[in-house]
Amino acid sequence: MDLHAHLGAPVTIAPSEGALIPTGLYIELSPGCEAQIRARSSWGIKGLIVPNAPGTIDADYRGEIKVALFNISKQAHTVNPGDRMAQLIVMQFVKIQWAAVNTLNNTERGTGGFGSTDKQ
Repeated sequence: MDLHAHLGAPVTIAPSEGALIPTGLYIELSPGCEAQIRARSSWGIKGLIVPNAPGTIDADYRGEIKVALFNISKQAHTVNPGDRMAQLIVMQFVKIQWAAVNTLNNTERGTGGFGSTDKQ
């Protein structure tokens, strides 16, 4: 879903600066779920990014959802009341139990191709 700026007045973000923009939204997630805040591609082209994207909202958080925006461009950008500024995605996750082991199972890829599946 789109997250809109819940502002009483426009907020201008100078180059190399950030702002925390309120949405006016409060949610209650089910256990085993998280919400992720992601940047809008159209704003990224302008130079406004969500620096911690995806930002995580845990199921036990009850405060207002706010979006951290950072301006990586060389010009100021203004966020106006009602602007669509980010996206929210709700996801389920699996809790796992970690176990220390001495060896791992082999795969075709193995340890090769960090960042790529190319065999080198």
